[in-house]
Amino acid sequence: MGKHILVPIDGSKHALHALEEAAEMAKAFGEKVILLNVQYDFDTFNTRRFFSREQVEEYRKEMSEEALASAIEELRGYGVEFDVKVRVGSPKKEILSEAKEQNVRCIAMGSRGMGAVRGTVLGSVSHGVLYESPCPVMVIPECK
Repeated sequence: MGKHILVPIDGSKHALHALEEAAEMAKAFGEKVILLNVQYDFDTFNTRRFFSREQVEEYRKEMSEEALASAIEELRGYGVEFDVKVRVGSPKKEILSEAKEQNVRCIAMGSRGMGAVRGTVLGSVSHGVLYESPCPVMVIPECK
């Protein structure tokens, strides 16, 4: 089985910029891209109190489709093979788990995403992935 390039996608311009770099690399090496969108769990007392499980699932589905739509369209333009995955949980933890489970060659991600908490130099998710990854990580800087 060939190696893959994991690209976390959250709908941000930073993630799409990283995807461009990953697509070029995948095309050059004949590799597959794994697009990964991580949705938060939302399993809290108040969520369960006010929303049905079906409503939460529908919301997650809508959010993941919205985040992935541009990425899928862009990858089709490159003509590279790709898979789409959606996981639920902490973004850093799920990115690292997917990388380990799929034994990816590398992770290509934007330096910042759509999250509310931002690091001073790198976003908190990219920072955490960079230091705990089982494989090389390309953190693509902000596009100007």
